[in-house]
Amino acid sequence: MDVHLQLSNEKATSEAQLRNIFIKMSFGIQVSFLVVATGELILGILGNGFIGLVNCIAWVKNGKFSSADFILTGLAMARITQLGVILVDSFVLGLSPHLYAAGKLAKVVTLLWALTNHLTTWFATCLSIFYFLKIANFSHFFFIWLKWRVNRVVLVFFLGSFFLLPVNLLMQDVLRAWWMNTYRVPERNTTLHLDVNKIFNFSNLLSLIHVIPFLLSLISLLLLFLSLVRHTKNLQLSLTARDSNTEAHKRAMGMVTSFLLLFTIHVISTLLACWMFIKIQSSQAIMLVIVISTIFPSGHSFILILGNSKLRKIASRLLQHLISERNKTFSFIDII
Repeated sequence: MDVHLQLSNEKATSEAQLRNIFIKMSFGIQVSFLVVATGELILGILGNGFIGLVNCIAWVKNGKFSSADFILTGLAMARITQLGVILVDSFVLGLSPHLYAAGKLAKVVTLLWALTNHLTTWFATCLSIFYFLKIANFSHFFFIWLKWRVNRVVLVFFLGSFFLLPVNLLMQDVLRAWWMNTYRVPERNTTLHLDVNKIFNFSNLLSLIHVIPFLLSLISLLLLFLSLVRHTKNLQLSLTARDSNTEAHKRAMGMVTSFLLLFTIHVISTLLACWMFIKIQSSQAIMLVIVISTIFPSGHSFILILGNSKLRKIASRLLQHLISERNKTFSFIDII
């Protein structure tokens, strides 16, 4: 009986702590956050939904599904799921943050976010590796061996990433548990201070999981650049104008660079907001990280559309139909 009473008191204390943190923000800040976050999420769902829908319809019509289309479709579906999790998280934080005090909802959201974040990160990394192996040109026998087996190489990297997934999920769950226990402490004392430091240090350790996909994408980008330099020199020696291979190099480098930049902003903003929330106990820190971190899954989809010739042409035709025939009905399948 005393144990149940203690747990009840801890839950009430945790709810009170969370309410006190979020009660400080005005109604205007809540509305602004929900409007901005919802707008970003809707744009992201539309962009990723467009990629997935175009590739699936093309697959049904043509009976073919290239490796690039498969990776793009998997990335789009995973990001739509991730954005849905973030949308739920945004409304809970904006309207009823005390629901996280019990821990069950927080655990489900944390694990779903960790799973979808893992999938989107590694789908994007595999896309970078795929572009490098398909477009770059080196005479080394090992590169040629990899290039001939590009589909299997990408599959091995993607399946190999699942060895990191249990570690990621476990670390996320431990971090969530420490976080919730911190707010069950009734007073600010030495124990709370140690827990806060432990949470921040563990967050930094958790971010190291992203080092592997980051380095793989960075190496792909650097080797693509080296291949472009060698290719440009060969064109100059042969007095040949710029060809399609040069443009393919530049488009691939642009997409890999955009992934690295947005991914870096995503990770840094998460760590920064974690530090801000721990140190100053501000709800605005959590809202800031949601708004900034959503730029990565939402904005990168439009960069992928612009960098892919098939998706770019279909998007252009769709916009033309929407502008010129806005009062008429048309079939999206016919545009593809």
